[in-house]
Amino acid sequence: MEARHPSESLTVLTDLVLPGETNGLNNLFGGELLARMDRAAGIAAGRHSRRLVVTASVNHVAFNKSIPLGSVVTVEAKVSRAFKSSMEVIIDVWVEDRQSGDKSKANEAIYTFVAVNESGMPVPVPPVQPETELEKQRFDAALRRKQLSLVLAGKMKPHDATELKALFV
Repeated sequence: MEARHPSESLTVLTDLVLPGETNGLNNLFGGELLARMDRAAGIAAGRHSRRLVVTASVNHVAFNKSIPLGSVVTVEAKVSRAFKSSMEVIIDVWVEDRQSGDKSKANEAIYTFVAVNESGMPVPVPPVQPETELEKQRFDAALRRKQLSLVLAGKMKPHDATELKALFV
């Protein structure tokens, strides 16, 4: 299978925060943002694999900055690394100041998707070939995150997590 670049999976969703999507403080509901991130990440994983995909896990979410009513929100997602049938997708959330047009990073997340066939069984996905320095950093870090997850789940012995161990040696 031929490797694909993260840029080929790039998905950008831009939308406005409406009154029905906000909490009592007039900020975007966290669950609404999670749904937007899930949609963008699912599209990115589907673009990379060119298969049906399902969300396997939400590995990390950081709600660093509230997103007020009326804000323009942009969710950017791209595949950072692929394994056998799974793909790690990194999501960056940006808020645009409507008056100045300046964008600031509000939130981030890491999701894992699995490519499946029509019966819901996992299928192989193409590898990722990072191009930019950030993509290379995210690619390398994805393997350490996967190893940590496997160790915590008891599916990998700590001494076998070589890339993860290298952080501490």
